[in-house]
Amino acid sequence: MALPVRADPLGQADPTLFVDPMIGTGGHGHVFPGATVPFGMIQLSPDTDNARWEACSGYYYDDETLLGFSHTHLSGTGASDMMDLLVVPFLGETKLSPGTLSNPEGSYRTRMSHEHEVATPGYYSLILPDSGIRAELTATARAGLHRYTFPAGQRARILLDWTHGYRDRDRSQTLIASAQLQANSPTVIAGSRRVLQWANGRHIHFALRLSQPFESIQYFENDQPVDDIAALTGRKLKAVLDFGVLSEPLIMKVGVSAVDIPGALNNLDLDLPHWDFEAVRGAARALWAEALSPIRIETGNEADRRIFTTALYHAHMAPTLFSDRDGRYRGMDGQLRNLAPGEVNYSTYSLWDTYRTWHPLMTILAPDRAAAFTRNLIDQGLQSPAGPCIWPLQGVETYCMIGWHSAVVIAEALNKGLPGIDAAKAWSLYSTLAFQRNEFGLDSYRAKGFIPADVQNQSVSKTIEYSLDDWAMAHIAKFAGARTEAQTLRQRSGNYRNVFDAKTQFMRPRLKTGRWAEPFDPRAMGHNPRWWDYCESNAWQATFGVQHDVYGAIALFGGDAAFEARLDSLFAASSELLPGAPPDMDGMIGQYIHGNEPSHHIAYLYAYAGTPWKTQAMVRKILREQYRDGPDGMSGNEDCGQMSAWYIMSALGFYPVDPVSGTYVFGAPLFPVAEVQVGENVLRIVAEGVDSGPYIQSITRNGEAYTRSWISHADVMSGGELRFVMGAEPNQDFGRDLANRPPSFV
Repeated sequence: MALPVRADPLGQADPTLFVDPMIGTGGHGHVFPGATVPFGMIQLSPDTDNARWEACSGYYYDDETLLGFSHTHLSGTGASDMMDLLVVPFLGETKLSPGTLSNPEGSYRTRMSHEHEVATPGYYSLILPDSGIRAELTATARAGLHRYTFPAGQRARILLDWTHGYRDRDRSQTLIASAQLQANSPTVIAGSRRVLQWANGRHIHFALRLSQPFESIQYFENDQPVDDIAALTGRKLKAVLDFGVLSEPLIMKVGVSAVDIPGALNNLDLDLPHWDFEAVRGAARALWAEALSPIRIETGNEADRRIFTTALYHAHMAPTLFSDRDGRYRGMDGQLRNLAPGEVNYSTYSLWDTYRTWHPLMTILAPDRAAAFTRNLIDQGLQSPAGPCIWPLQGVETYCMIGWHSAVVIAEALNKGLPGIDAAKAWSLYSTLAFQRNEFGLDSYRAKGFIPADVQNQSVSKTIEYSLDDWAMAHIAKFAGARTEAQTLRQRSGNYRNVFDAKTQFMRPRLKTGRWAEPFDPRAMGHNPRWWDYCESNAWQATFGVQHDVYGAIALFGGDAAFEARLDSLFAASSELLPGAPPDMDGMIGQYIHGNEPSHHIAYLYAYAGTPWKTQAMVRKILREQYRDGPDGMSGNEDCGQMSAWYIMSALGFYPVDPVSGTYVFGAPLFPVAEVQVGENVLRIVAEGVDSGPYIQSITRNGEAYTRSWISHADVMSGGELRFVMGAEPNQDFGRDLANRPPSFV
């Protein structure tokens, strides 16, 4: 039984009213509060800093000064780049130095107060207390729109800082290979630059139009004035525009492109053919209302509603559009290319994070878009000199994180039957990686069945995650008809066993000799300062890192009871970490670390051992303790939607432990009612007695008893009603029998 599609998006009031873009701008969330549209190329947002880890998004809630407003940002990452074209509105004396947080005097930094700040989906505004200037920002997919209201009788001035961008703490400025600035007329300015930061060598171009002409322009190179020149070239370029006294607000349109200045100007003119700021703001809000509409929740807890809707908002920040209105884009090989009809190119694939929950969520909420992302990953991998995508950003492979988890995304799409995925094309990309390439420990992995800890950093995590990638590549090979290779990869996906020490019952580092590395402390990220053995984890979390063959992992411990006891010990252990642990090891429950992705599936593993009631209790605990209604609302980095996707799916009541499998494990739904638009159908999730406790007493599906502790993707997409009866005490019989436990390695 499928519920009918409603005439309006699930009958919900404007969901943008329940979004707070400030959630995650403090703590370690690393999100930005500015104006963007779903998956847009432009993220027009305030920058309070461009150097600290806390300011990877350009903005940190606790900062008290503002640099200006730039056009490109990353959402929730732990490494950074971007922040292109800083616009600084000011009065009076020209100041070219950005200063520092600790010493803002004499710089163009200005004080700011959250009291005069407004952030809503698609709109941001701030009144600057020192000058009285009111700044307002909104955006389209490829262009940003500024509106600056200057105090009456004051000369309006704008600094364009083309040297600004994210920089590493030990660098005084962003590394720029080359740059250009030019004023085509008193109302049109354009520029280009090539940046040597995280996406090393990326290209960015801009074009801007002004609603009123400037009276004068002064160029600067290396903060020295350059006169009598039509176009400025160099590396450290700035320009100051003087508009005189204005009688109305100054509006600025800015388009960007990775291709060239004409592409940026075309993006600008097609996206913003008029000067109606309020119309653009309204259109951005409408796009957000549409993006947020596939899920409707009923709850009397307004904080929960804000957290959930904001999580859905953050889940639409990345990937980001990376092709121009004319279909041109810069490929992963640096070449300019043209899109095939109907396709779109994207950037900002945080795959090590997002394969876990974000991509599965998109297959439910937006299967056509999920298919487009998958096709795009295949195309980018075929273009890239690096091969399959790891963490592509702005046409550059950053090589950030470990593994090749684009394989998981593609295998999931094939298993779920997403449209237009060419398995043969995908296998042509992964077959070489699977059997011939040797970098990052692949040669040792194939030869020894594990990666030695005295050969490669993060050897334990790599061994476990390469096993998962083998599992995913086995599915791609199967769909491509490469049966022999599929069977080989399926067998090789058991290599995780080779780093399990039965004596200590931990996944731990082994040396080239095969011996276990010493000394060993399960809280340590490495067995000595030179070698880190784990990636964003230690032995406690990595020991439960197997996602694709959970029953194989359970067998290593000696069976269900021993595995369950070991899980118990993880959550009950001391949360003490050793000196030198990175700051994003945050959100701890025992040695479970919700702030880092390797922990994200762990609470759901109890269901495989026949004790899903422990999953239910722990998932509810994480939902309640690790997500909050405020700037410090996230434990760990938001990571391009992954942290939010975990909350969304867990609050709905089910989670993809192994995305490739196309199955979801039940947790503990958070809301009395949730309705999800799934294609042409509606899935209605009812949780009776949800406030009485986290424990599932029983489930019915479309009125019939449902005894499994899991559900298939096909059943989710068929819609209908899932009705949970919840309680304060566990029903230890629910999901205990082998026949009702989640499938794994099938």
